Amino acid sequence: MKNGPLAGVRVVELARILAGPWAGQVLSDLGAEVVKIECPSGDDTRQWGPPFIDNGDGTRDAAYFHSTNRGKKSRVIDFRDARENAELQEIIAGADVLIENFKVGGLAKYGLDYESLSKTNPRLIYCSITGFGQFGPYSSRSGYDFIVQGMSGIMDLTGSPGGQPQKIGVAYADILTGLYSVIGIQAALLQRDQTGVGQHIDMALFDVMVGTLANQALNYLASEVNPTRLGNAHPNIVPYEVYPTRDGWLILACGNDAQYERVTQVLQIAADPRFVRNEGRVHHRDEVRDIISAATQIWRRDDLLDAFEKVGVPAGPINTVSQALSDPQIQARAMVIPAPQDDPSQVPGLRLPIVFSGAKLHSTTAVPTLGNDETEAADAWHGPNG
Repeated sequence: MKNGPLAGVRVVELARILAGPWAGQVLSDLGAEVVKIECPSGDDTRQWGPPFIDNGDGTRDAAYFHSTNRGKKSRVIDFRDARENAELQEIIAGADVLIENFKVGGLAKYGLDYESLSKTNPRLIYCSITGFGQFGPYSSRSGYDFIVQGMSGIMDLTGSPGGQPQKIGVAYADILTGLYSVIGIQAALLQRDQTGVGQHIDMALFDVMVGTLANQALNYLASEVNPTRLGNAHPNIVPYEVYPTRDGWLILACGNDAQYERVTQVLQIAADPRFVRNEGRVHHRDEVRDIISAATQIWRRDDLLDAFEKVGVPAGPINTVSQALSDPQIQARAMVIPAPQDDPSQVPGLRLPIVFSGAKLHSTTAVPTLGNDETEAADAWHGPNG
């Protein structure tokens, strides 16, 4: 029996790749029982390698699959087959939540759409994740993280001013949509406690990426001036970017005028009345950048980081992935979940980055091999009341 804030919540994950599985993994980490429904060939990401991880049964799955499917059960069902479809519908009848990421209308002919399933399970919370949502001129299009990043404006804001637009280094359209889906599901669960009925949640990658443009969107809406790529610089704060040192690079994130004054003291930069206030520094960002860069190049990186820390100036290193995972703060926070020593097929993982004072997460690195725990999943979920 799983523990956690969502213990007892039953989730059917009729989703593959990243956004839907990410939502399912978060719900699993929070204690929900998640059954992943897979076609006979399995989730595509089982093959998205190298690197691959060998399973105890002689199969192997890509590390990508391990990153987003821990703590779940796997059930192989071909819902195009009438008998297997009926089996799936029986499982769903006892579920609290269903997550799916098929094309709009794609599940209706199999009786797996919200309208059909809510008739037998009116308490079902049905979360649809697509590229562009259930309505609108693009609703029939397939949704891909990369394309949505381009369409949303975030790529036009990312990269060097004279260079290519750049996608984010992780598929954040998918991941953010998965996280917002969890927020929607939790809200719907709370509302169901009050109303006794579930509902359909319509999540779109495009909505999410536009909805998280944050200050950049408001900069435009307030001024009607289109934001542009600034590399590592901040559109509203200066100095707030990457600076060179003798042996590498560091990030200087100066958030107010008092911090800037301390920057000039550490770097022994002559006072300039034009730069006392942030507004002036923004107007003269190139000149400020050149002055600070000339001063930071004299220092060794770690020495300068120590000097900034002593006077309360926010600054930090640029870590590799391996350096980030081995950082003392990450280790102290136990962000890396060690692999169980008695199972060589498992590898370390990353915990859900939430710390509760009165609840425990369901922490595991285990991912399901294709079709495991079939009987347990089916027997536990027969009937509309579970």
